[in-house]
Amino acid sequence: MVHSKQIKRVLIVGGGSAGWLTAGILAAAHKNKLEISLIESANIGTIGVGEGTWPTMRETLRKIGITEGEFIQQCDASFKQGSEFINWASSVDHAYYHPFSLPVGFEQGIDMVTPWLAVHDKVDFAHAVCAQAYWCDESKAPRLPSDIQFGGKGNYGYHLNADKFAKLLKRHCINELGVKLVLDDVHEVISLSDGDIRAVKTLQNVELEADLFIDCTGSRSLLLGKHYGISWLSQKHVLQNDRAIAVQVPHADERAPVASCTKSTGQPHGWIWDIALPTRRGIGYTFASNHCDFDIAKQQLSNYISEQGLEVSKENTFKEIHFNPGYREKFWHNNCLAIGMSAGFLEPLEASALVMIELSASYLSDNFPSTRSLMNVVASRFNAKFNYRWQRIIDFLKLHYVLSTRDDTPYWQQMRSEHIPQSLQELLLLWQYQAPKSTDLDRIDEVFSAASYQYVLYGMGFLPSNYEPTLNQDSASLFKQVTQNAQRGLGVLPTNRDLLTNVAKFGIPTI
Repeated sequence: MVHSKQIKRVLIVGGGSAGWLTAGILAAAHKNKLEISLIESANIGTIGVGEGTWPTMRETLRKIGITEGEFIQQCDASFKQGSEFINWASSVDHAYYHPFSLPVGFEQGIDMVTPWLAVHDKVDFAHAVCAQAYWCDESKAPRLPSDIQFGGKGNYGYHLNADKFAKLLKRHCINELGVKLVLDDVHEVISLSDGDIRAVKTLQNVELEADLFIDCTGSRSLLLGKHYGISWLSQKHVLQNDRAIAVQVPHADERAPVASCTKSTGQPHGWIWDIALPTRRGIGYTFASNHCDFDIAKQQLSNYISEQGLEVSKENTFKEIHFNPGYREKFWHNNCLAIGMSAGFLEPLEASALVMIELSASYLSDNFPSTRSLMNVVASRFNAKFNYRWQRIIDFLKLHYVLSTRDDTPYWQQMRSEHIPQSLQELLLLWQYQAPKSTDLDRIDEVFSAASYQYVLYGMGFLPSNYEPTLNQDSASLFKQVTQNAQRGLGVLPTNRDLLTNVAKFGIPTI
């Protein structure tokens, strides 16, 4: 009888981007079937250091029912076309792009790596196969003012103010999707005899019952970690970074360019992210504490900010963030599912944090268990899928370090040579003989596609030695198509700054 029980009530514990994104995705699809509540503390804020999204966020916003114009205006957001990696392959004078648009011919299964190798000394891989690289050079936007919402000339995601994003989601979920907010702190977890959670008790002595509990309490992980004791699988031996310093810096002036990509710049003991919003830049230094202390990292971050011609005002303080890179042994236990930092967090590289929230909440929404017995099946499948996804993210992040030739500090020497996952070693050996293709990876819904591996491999200077470069008429025609598309875009696309100014005044067409 217990296991035939219908799942009708969902309680999300914790707000922020994880809690409210999960609430929005669930409520938009199931608001007529489920009673969805969220308990949020008035005493705990979000990390709020600025965020980057993947292009998946466009579809997520559309499903939730938030218009693109409202999102841009309310979240101090800007358009992101990918990432630029500066001084990763070497310590000076090297940069490459990982754009969001696929290489030309990739969807048709055309190998553009072999012909590019014949001209690699004349043009880097991203500029050879993707017009978006040229647009990022000039801080161009990926769309025209007349393009309808969520549409554009290139694939894109966003940069956003994390605090404002959480507040927009909160308002929308409560006012438009019927999510019930409880403003209180969880004081106690009450279990049933079979180990399921029956309710959480709050500081105001209220018991909140539910059939499914979603742990969005961040690194505290009050339910899955603290209550159930599900182990945290640290990956610090693979990815040594465990600290960050973040600061919000005003633009040099109100007309300063707004970069249309995340800039990631290698440093002696880690790397600096630089995210441009319309009103400011969110800048932070991710580093390994076993190689560098706070004062040294702060000085290196300050030097970077000065080199950018920027100044930190007295109101904008340096925020130190501690984290242990890793993920839970499992994410769904009994009737409790962890989403967000309570499930896992590695480092900000390649903006995997928000997309894992989107993927987790979307999987739950698409496979929502109608009964308690079905929940066990869905939980088992969820755990297997997301265990695989975390492992593949680790492979992809480690790839950035393994390919580096930097040897200016022990940090880079260790990051590229120690604790390389066996799965990544096998792929690197394979790619000595063939360009990455979709069938090299195990799943149809990989977090990072073979195209992403191509951009990083060849951007970092990986040159396979075991196949012959060949440039034929067909591939030469496709390379020409890229440059023509790039030039057309440079001629008509506004800068990111100009488009954002236009959106602030006139919004974005919805039809």
